[in-house]
Amino acid sequence: MRALVIDDSRAMRRIVSRQLEGLGFAVDEAGDGAQALALLEADAGYHLACIDWNMPVMDGLAFVQAVRARREWRGVTLMMVTTESEHDQIVRALAAGAHEYLIKPFTPDALLGKLEILGLVPAGEIA
Repeated sequence: MRALVIDDSRAMRRIVSRQLEGLGFAVDEAGDGAQALALLEADAGYHLACIDWNMPVMDGLAFVQAVRARREWRGVTLMMVTTESEHDQIVRALAAGAHEYLIKPFTPDALLGKLEILGLVPAGEIA
């Protein structure tokens, strides 16, 4: 499976990417939503996008809205991975089309749990 990690922090992109790679994902990275859209335009074969909210150029919410506006990208599972923890923010992201919401900082088990909920990794098979 293929994943796209979108975050303006290079360190955070690497943390999330390494965890996903450890779960068997092939991972590409983007520093903002506009870069991520360009990657999707070039190759829409992503199964998962992990998206930070606060980024320059195009933030995570705008990215989610742009992806959901395109029929050919509706199969991409979108998970916000962000420090935004207010209930209103979570509701806005989910209403815009995000499937899950993971608040930073998070543990590897928390990420794994979200991926299991989403059906992207088998439950209980990966330690």
